[in-house]
Amino acid sequence: MDLCGAVLLSLGWLMLQLVDGKLDYISQGQGMQLQADFLIAGLFPLHYADEPSAAFPSLSPCNGGTPNKHGFHLLQAMRFAVEQINNGTGPQPLLPGVKLGYQMYDTCSVAAGILATLDLLEQQTQSPSTSETGGDTNYNREKAVAVIGPDSSSKTFTPAALLGAYLVPQISYEASNEMLSNKHLYPAFFRTIPSDKNQVAAMINLLKRFNWTWVALLGSDNAYGLAGMQSLSERAPHHGICIAYQGVIPAYGDDKIQTMRNIVKSIQKTKVNTIVVFSSKSKVKGFFPFVIEQNVTGKVWIGTEDWSVSTLISGIPGIHTIGTVLGVSIKYTALSGFEEFERKVVEASMEHSDTQEVSNVTTSPGNDCLQSTDLYSLARKKFSLETYDITSSFNVYKGVYAVAHALHRALGCDSEECQRKTVYPWELLWWLKEVQFSLENTSVYFDINGDPPTGYDIIAWVWRGTDWSIREVGSFSPDPITLTVNADQIEWHNAGDSRTVPLSICSPPCPRGHKKLLTGQHACCFDCQTCPSATFLNISESITCEPCLPEEWAPPGSEQCLKRTVLLLAWDAPLSIALLFFLATCVLTTSTSAIILLLNLDTPVAKSAGGRTCLLMLAALTAAAMSSLCHFGQPSPLACTLKQLLFIFSFTVCLACITVRSLQVICIFKFASKLPPAYDKWAKNNGAEFTIFLVSAAALLISVIRVAVDTPQPSQDLEFYKDSIVFECSNTLSLVAGLELVYVSLLSVLCFSFSYMGKDLPANYNEAKCVTFSLMLYMMSWMSFFTLYLISRGPFTMAAHVFAILISVVAFLGGYFLPKIYIIALRPQMNTTAHFQNCIQMYTMNKQ
Repeated sequence: MDLCGAVLLSLGWLMLQLVDGKLDYISQGQGMQLQADFLIAGLFPLHYADEPSAAFPSLSPCNGGTPNKHGFHLLQAMRFAVEQINNGTGPQPLLPGVKLGYQMYDTCSVAAGILATLDLLEQQTQSPSTSETGGDTNYNREKAVAVIGPDSSSKTFTPAALLGAYLVPQISYEASNEMLSNKHLYPAFFRTIPSDKNQVAAMINLLKRFNWTWVALLGSDNAYGLAGMQSLSERAPHHGICIAYQGVIPAYGDDKIQTMRNIVKSIQKTKVNTIVVFSSKSKVKGFFPFVIEQNVTGKVWIGTEDWSVSTLISGIPGIHTIGTVLGVSIKYTALSGFEEFERKVVEASMEHSDTQEVSNVTTSPGNDCLQSTDLYSLARKKFSLETYDITSSFNVYKGVYAVAHALHRALGCDSEECQRKTVYPWELLWWLKEVQFSLENTSVYFDINGDPPTGYDIIAWVWRGTDWSIREVGSFSPDPITLTVNADQIEWHNAGDSRTVPLSICSPPCPRGHKKLLTGQHACCFDCQTCPSATFLNISESITCEPCLPEEWAPPGSEQCLKRTVLLLAWDAPLSIALLFFLATCVLTTSTSAIILLLNLDTPVAKSAGGRTCLLMLAALTAAAMSSLCHFGQPSPLACTLKQLLFIFSFTVCLACITVRSLQVICIFKFASKLPPAYDKWAKNNGAEFTIFLVSAAALLISVIRVAVDTPQPSQDLEFYKDSIVFECSNTLSLVAGLELVYVSLLSVLCFSFSYMGKDLPANYNEAKCVTFSLMLYMMSWMSFFTLYLISRGPFTMAAHVFAILISVVAFLGGYFLPKIYIIALRPQMNTTAHFQNCIQMYTMNKQ
């Protein structure tokens, strides 16, 4: 024996000496034992007994407590399974030639369960008696190879630790605490009831199904309730469920009455409509009378598998007034032949006399088990067999069959016989981990934690007056997690329509696109605030309005961002087609004018217009018009570089030519006698052409500096419009770009001034009105564009920019060149030297 086992056994022996009571097993009197080849121990609560509050461990006599009909049914389920296996009447022959026996214990309290476990371990450490042939062939006849039970988590922790130290397999039928899955602490523990981990998951999914996010949570003051309550309270916030109040239901007593009432008052104060009660039936039985006492109605109560289907709770007077009860219950499976078996037990007990000797009494051939007078007295009570009892009895039934299947493999059984050999508990433990079989269309096996794969039924209480029944309304599967509920089958006991699902929320849901502003410590209590524009509400993070991406936008109160509208002057837009047609007309007109002037370059009209300078002006106007092509479509680096530079330079060339030509005409006609000699040198040495070159070169230099310093690049303006992206070129309004505009503006004013000064010159040399009109039209178009640009950046504004360029070209073409083309083409008599000389003579005579 290892050190750990020795310590545990020594501690157990000390407890045995301190207890004030006796164990209820055959070796000390009133027995519940069946001798056979292999023994299975059974721990069942045949009575209700109050837990003593002594300083030392003590055991109150179980027979002094109230009979526990549920525990009686569980014990009979074990007997039923053993009898089936021994008689070969089960689903299949498992142990041919081998008989199973059992050693039953009444575990009416925690102390009784511990003492029963210690008694089993004491048997494990004793040397077996030897048969005539010697050896230890009686080992399995005297020592249990496995234990079935006990019935609750509180009664299971210590036995599971003690049995695990000796690797004695233990299969519980009702201990569901999540901690028991820990194989480091409880290496030999199995169960046929699902872990509370799955029950908590089922409850959370049920709360989510009906959107009950503001709930109260109660747990019984024992391992089952406290562990379940802790697990649910830890997981609930991850699913958006807030625990408004948590309370612990104590064991009923005179000193706990005010505590019970305070719990009920706290529930009413929090104004929750849904209460989760994770409690054992023995504890919650003392709580509900106080709920009824304070007239708590219209609530939804969610119960665990331990009390939601128990008549111990449904039988409380007035409990039908508390509201709607939904519960999690172990999946129901009918146990064929079990009711008939119990009926025979009752018949046998009725035939038995309490005064008979108990040593040789049998209930059926080959079954000398029912020898306990106490068992007969329990059987005579004719306990009703309800759904809850059948469900738990089937768990016991599965546990016995799991042991039988493990023995089947350990003994190498075939269809005819099993090997005769000793099987130690630790051997059976290994085989139990491998078992997998089917009972009543239910798959039975254990996972790595010793837990079964079964799920739950979701049930609802149904009342017809004071008549109670259970209705299955759904189911829960743990792997994968799946909850199905037929809400139409639930009768809601609230103030309104019985078909209306009650609400249990702290704050109503926020409208779409509104974020939550928490108003306290609970995430379920909040005010709502509209998400501002350019933000959206991320559903997974409902307390924050997240900003949209730069290329997206959102109106106030949005749940998602939208793609921004792209603003550019598309080539195929109707407005663009019209402008391109206008551009083509301008280019065609300038080209035609240039050809006409080129063919008539030696005529007086062409010479008065500037001669070859006219061709330069028309080429510049054509280039200026062509610069508008850079404004169509999505901007490119080349288009951004050329569109402003090409127009500024081309238009500067045109303005420079008109300015110099106007200066020359004014000087000749008005200041001929007053001009200094330098003017003659300037005129004779191509000063006009040189001046045009310098003025144009200065404009080009400014433009090149602008491009070098603030290189225009395709850009996206995300600030001007909230819902649109303006595709344009960067640095359009830079400081150097402003210098360009100032330079062109000064040149325009100078051109206008010189042209206006020649308003009284001979008609053939007087373009003042036309040039003035052209300049005014040019300036007005650009002023209009800049005004529009400050308030809008859409395709219409881009079209206005192109229109301003073309209007500028058309203005100078129409104001300066078309009159000349008109005379050349349609009034040739005015395009003669005589006509020009006549006009000059008339101007001279008028001046005199």
